[in-house]
Amino acid sequence: MLALYGTGVSDGIAIGKAFILQRELPEIPEYVIPHEYLEDEIIRFKRAIDASRQQLLEIREHIPANAPPEASSFLDAHLLMLDDKMISMAPIDTIRQQQCNAEWALKTQRDTLSAMFEQMDDHYLRNKKIDVNQVVNRILRNLLQQNYDEHEKMSPGEIVVADDLTPADTVMLKHNRIRAFVTSLGGPISHTAILARSLGIPAIVSAHSATQYVRHGEEIIIDGKRGMLIVAPDAQIVAEYLQRQKDILKLRQELNRLKTSRGITSDRKRIHLLANIELPADVRAAAQAGAEGIGLYRTEFLFMNRAEPPGEEEQFRSYVKVVKALPKKPVTIRTLDLGADKQVDGGRAGTAITINPALGLRAVRLCLHDTSLFRPQLRAILRASVYGQVKMMIPMLSSQDELFQVLELIEETKSELKRKRIKFNPKIPIGGMIEVPAAAISADLFAPYLDFFSIGTNDLIQYTLAIDRVDDAVNYLYDPLHPAVLRLISLTIQAGKKARIPVAMCGEMAGDPRYTRLLIGLGLMEFSMHPATLLEVKKIVLHSNAAKLNRSVQRLLNVRNTREVHALVEKLGYS
Repeated sequence: MLALYGTGVSDGIAIGKAFILQRELPEIPEYVIPHEYLEDEIIRFKRAIDASRQQLLEIREHIPANAPPEASSFLDAHLLMLDDKMISMAPIDTIRQQQCNAEWALKTQRDTLSAMFEQMDDHYLRNKKIDVNQVVNRILRNLLQQNYDEHEKMSPGEIVVADDLTPADTVMLKHNRIRAFVTSLGGPISHTAILARSLGIPAIVSAHSATQYVRHGEEIIIDGKRGMLIVAPDAQIVAEYLQRQKDILKLRQELNRLKTSRGITSDRKRIHLLANIELPADVRAAAQAGAEGIGLYRTEFLFMNRAEPPGEEEQFRSYVKVVKALPKKPVTIRTLDLGADKQVDGGRAGTAITINPALGLRAVRLCLHDTSLFRPQLRAILRASVYGQVKMMIPMLSSQDELFQVLELIEETKSELKRKRIKFNPKIPIGGMIEVPAAAISADLFAPYLDFFSIGTNDLIQYTLAIDRVDDAVNYLYDPLHPAVLRLISLTIQAGKKARIPVAMCGEMAGDPRYTRLLIGLGLMEFSMHPATLLEVKKIVLHSNAAKLNRSVQRLLNVRNTREVHALVEKLGYS
């Protein structure tokens, strides 16, 4: 028996035979195309793109009618990439200029795009590199006449082990009734990981060298919660995991009954549970989980996979679609949170890559630097505000000067709309994301000028601990329970209480059940998370006593030893 560890991205237990999915591309050849055959080579390239598009459309038809919206959204994103000039046109220019074969031209462009994405700070955007590689590899396979026929060989009940999987692969695994999957590569926020959670497929990513240690047909166990892959388990281990499967099924049935329950602690404290979304189609998943609204609508995805940024009207239609879908619930729209290096997206073209984009021109800094990007979004959000309970949230605030500039731009935009007699909500709540240590420390200085705070723990932890959470070499230092992080969260919550403005949390920490009681004890009353974790968090809320937790957590804040903090937080889980 052998145990391998990776990152669990979709809860659940699966027991079955391993199916090793080999997807290695051969060495890409480079050769000269005679001038008279260049147009034929370009036609060959275009046919490969057409074949790739047809394959994705056929896979789209296999999506179950009751599948979550992510299933089609991610496939649509890959289809859009096929039309992106950086993929569909740039290689043609290379073919003509260098007289090289289509495969080499496409590989060269892929390497260029990958380097660009690798420099991006935002972890969601950096993961777009994975999607680019997946789309390009599909085109390359068609150019090399390698068929995608592995799915036809799979049998229902098998567990797929692969180096990596595309969202299209994941849909086909569900269609073929594959029990689970494990990949050597990938991350917890990749589209494949998100899709696995949405489709309810137990999954592990980043289980390094899994394809080397597992043999085809060998019995394996996937523990999606713990991120553990067990190879060739003995009878006792199998029996133990069969029982855990039954327990998980019972828990899911129990959680489903909580969808219509309100988040109220045992001592009657009201906790609001909302959802984070990235696309208008995600609203359905939020509603199905019983979310009380949208605590974070990321707008960056409107700006991606395109040469030019979306106009005011396109943004307005997208925002209104979400707002109308939740007419009596709050929708918090975050203004553009792009990084400093978006040459391949409709955010900010033609800018040199910075040495450290984490500390560069990004988020609100970028918007204030380029108001031609910011003003249309402000107008679109304000116009959408008349259709429901819209809130506007500003990311990455670090100084009062930035906030004052933003508020001035908002007032100018309101005056402009008023002159043109365009309706908007003049009292739209304006909030700020607290994700920079400077903002948390001086939250009391921001509070008088804002209507709410939302703590973005992903960046707050990264900046506080000076680590890159997506860098394998240092991400072990990424610790939400570091005393400095907890003190910054507490400072923000207390500043909000003193100013009598609500404080929410929309980072990954809010959706992690391990920290729910800790955050309630710190005084957090509004959580926003991925819809998939909402019911589990709600169950913990219903069985928590806020007053008791507050007393325990106040003592915990004085603890100086990180290990002791972890032990005390674990004990909170049993209180």
